[in-house]
Amino acid sequence: MMHRSGLKAAAIAALMGATAMPALADTPPNMLIVASAIDDLITLDPAEAFEFSAGDVVDNVYEKLVSFDPTDLEAGYQPSLAESWEVSEDGTEITFTLAEDHVFASGNPVTANDAAYSLQRAVKLDKTPSFILTQFGFTADNVEERITAPDETTLVLTLDQPYAVSFVLNCLTATIASVVDSETVMANAGDDMGNTWLRNNSAGSGPYMLQSWTPDESYILQANENYSGEAPALPRIVVQHIPESATQRLQLERGDIDVARDLSPSDIAGIEGSEDIKVMDELRGRIQYWGANQKSDVLSNPQVIEAMKWATDYQGMADSFLSGQYNVHQAFLPETFLGAMTDTPYSFDIEKAQALMDESGVEDAAISMEVRDDQIDLGIAQSLQNTWGQIGIEVELNVGTGAQTLDVYRSRQHDIYLGAWGPDYPDPNTNAGTFAYNPDNSDEAQLTGLLAWRNAWAVPEAMNEATQAAVTEQDTEARAEQYMALQEEFAQTAPFGIMFQQVEQNAMRSEVEGWVAGGSITSVFYWAVSK
Repeated sequence: MMHRSGLKAAAIAALMGATAMPALADTPPNMLIVASAIDDLITLDPAEAFEFSAGDVVDNVYEKLVSFDPTDLEAGYQPSLAESWEVSEDGTEITFTLAEDHVFASGNPVTANDAAYSLQRAVKLDKTPSFILTQFGFTADNVEERITAPDETTLVLTLDQPYAVSFVLNCLTATIASVVDSETVMANAGDDMGNTWLRNNSAGSGPYMLQSWTPDESYILQANENYSGEAPALPRIVVQHIPESATQRLQLERGDIDVARDLSPSDIAGIEGSEDIKVMDELRGRIQYWGANQKSDVLSNPQVIEAMKWATDYQGMADSFLSGQYNVHQAFLPETFLGAMTDTPYSFDIEKAQALMDESGVEDAAISMEVRDDQIDLGIAQSLQNTWGQIGIEVELNVGTGAQTLDVYRSRQHDIYLGAWGPDYPDPNTNAGTFAYNPDNSDEAQLTGLLAWRNAWAVPEAMNEATQAAVTEQDTEARAEQYMALQEEFAQTAPFGIMFQQVEQNAMRSEVEGWVAGGSITSVFYWAVSK
């Protein structure tokens, strides 16, 4: 494990072809070296990437029509490739005017044709995150007529009905809305629209370009010399796959890395008082939950699901091995989002849980749980294994990499999936539309982007309709109330156990400045960092 994930400074230099640096020395001043668990990386094609680590890469390599300012995340989406936009009187057409000074890493200018091609391509490929775009009525058959570029600087989106404009623009901050260099991608298209090529290559106009990615080891980003904005202070970003907290801490203390993103609470406590290291706390939108496959005879019993919720030691975990890094949170919308519910209707009550199990008629239940090989996930899984065991539910842990457990989950082959979910865009529908919406529960539907579908939960029609109605509500206060009502019903009836919201603690060398992990709405901004 140390050989693969605990890369020494000299090995990093060799990997990058940079000037060799002495072992155990400070990192180079023109480079940021980050330690993180990146075993969830599956692809770097923005039309398919849907994992936390992939978002960090894609959002630094590509630009979108609208994006965020790392110095003012609370301001929401801002003009990026699009300098302005207008909405038709009936609310079904949005016309974007693109800025003329953006250039891809290849040297090709960014045009409205590239933007149209990128969005059309994402819909046609129909990968996991495609629902973010298809929810506006775009299909493989109609997308070329509904997403058009009348000229080099004009892009027109024709929606199937009026939506809250903020909802549409928030969706366009998602990874899948990244604009790719159409000429470069088509030159490497093959028979899959460049999906294979873009898995480990980049064709963007962002501040960085992908230099290399070695699965389960590292990825390297190099500054894009054609970037239209201010050049990044650090021309090279190296992110190593180091899942072990103790190894991350050791390398941070020795100066082998600049940032450690996955330190345990005990390791965070261990570096307190260090003059060379600082810790930045950031409330993220990531929530920790479990989902129960409704194909299971045991887990399709609603009393069993409710018993499991009462047999979860939320506060005990938050006060012990999750201390400082997770807050108890039991709603699908994270705090800071419009309409987020802060009530916690469940607490640890073994007697109530046992009574529900007795009423269910289920005895000696045996289930399995898919768990990522991660210190936090394993700690939560072992706690659940213990407390659920007290009410007669025997849990077998299937431990694998992030990619392995996601493969099982997306194919609906799990009993329980334990993991995290983060918003794709800063609008409440980003979570409501996946936790509380499932229009077709058949295996053939392959709605892998919807967590309700992954867990084979046939969402009640009234809840489906309420989720859809909320995205067209123009009154912000009324919309917030709709989401509150959805969350209350979901907490009582859904086969999900939502437990925590993450407070990310990033530890870094004292000379690192400008680090922003993305708050509750987006990913890390490498180009804003300096040393």
